[in-house]
Amino acid sequence: MAQLEYKRAMSRPSFQIKKIVQILLRLQILLLLLLVVLTGPAAAVVEIGRPGQEPLVIEDVYLREGSAFISIDDVLGALELEGAWDSVAHVYSIRTPHGRATISPGSQFLKIGDNFIPISHRPRFIDGKLRVSETFLLSQLAPLLTEPLHYRNHNPPAPQESDSPLDRLFSFLLRKKEPVAESSKWIVAIDPGHGGEDTGALAPDGSKEKGLTLAVAQRLGKLLKMHQDAPVILTRDGDYALKMEQRLELVAKGESDVLLSLHAQASFNSEPSGMTLYVQPQTERDAPDSERLVNESVKLAETLLKKLRAAGFVVHGIVQTPVYPLGRGDLPRVLVEMGSLTNEQDLAMLHDPMRQQDIARALFDGLKAYFDSHTETTSENHTGANNESDTSSAF
Repeated sequence: MAQLEYKRAMSRPSFQIKKIVQILLRLQILLLLLLVVLTGPAAAVVEIGRPGQEPLVIEDVYLREGSAFISIDDVLGALELEGAWDSVAHVYSIRTPHGRATISPGSQFLKIGDNFIPISHRPRFIDGKLRVSETFLLSQLAPLLTEPLHYRNHNPPAPQESDSPLDRLFSFLLRKKEPVAESSKWIVAIDPGHGGEDTGALAPDGSKEKGLTLAVAQRLGKLLKMHQDAPVILTRDGDYALKMEQRLELVAKGESDVLLSLHAQASFNSEPSGMTLYVQPQTERDAPDSERLVNESVKLAETLLKKLRAAGFVVHGIVQTPVYPLGRGDLPRVLVEMGSLTNEQDLAMLHDPMRQQDIARALFDGLKAYFDSHTETTSENHTGANNESDTSSAF
């Protein structure tokens, strides 16, 4: 009897309509959820593992410099490798089939035995973990393994407009201006390296490159403001991160006459010490076609070197090599590596407020000497032109 009543109820139109409405409502909810998932931001997810094994899915992925950064601990766990952080030496050691490999936060090299392999994206601490880029995994770590690794990025960064990071960073043509008549009118741009979550090189005692470069930059900026009747451009005046493109854009828009980029380095041992000055090799595409190719950056570096050595600092010399922070163009610009954070004497010097002031003063003296030399040349050229004009009028 009960079954008969149920069949009769099922056959009624009103019951069937209610069931259809319920199904449609459920479908609508599912469609809305699917729409939210499809239109929402895609999460960065990567897979990594050894061939023939279930890969580890990692969602804790950070995008920096156009590359995915992943915790080195997660990477080694997925590849069944061993690694450990040395809080005293401030390095991370990885046991590989080819021997012990070492990386350090902010360092641009992977050390394997006595060999140093360049790293395009430096390891860095992000959210409390040491992370490496997927470029490091595929280009530096993979060759150290005995079998190919499985790696897949489910949400790779969007392709960049330019062909390479070098092209993107060099897209800013930093043009030099005509020398002004008064040396006190020259505009100086100072770029303290790193900042924010980008700590730069790290010292064994935990000191960060970003803080030391900013301290010297602020001291140099104050000296320039006290003695120069012109604006001073600091690409950053606090502890925050800037992309390299943003730094170069600030320099370009500020109509700077010169650029100084301040950095410090770190090594896998304590031996390297002293300062080094870096300049960008200048090519024909960096200067207008009508101008003779003269690398003013070398002249500026030579003047800075002279003043730094006169102040008692050890300066190894001037190196011409492509350097990202200097961009491209004919603007006089020098990158100053102020010392090594893994050398005790250099670290003590960079920590000492008085020595920071000495560095700033020597850099200021070098800038002033460079400005004065151009002012004298400009005055001589004007005098020569006036004399020629007077001679022509006499005839």
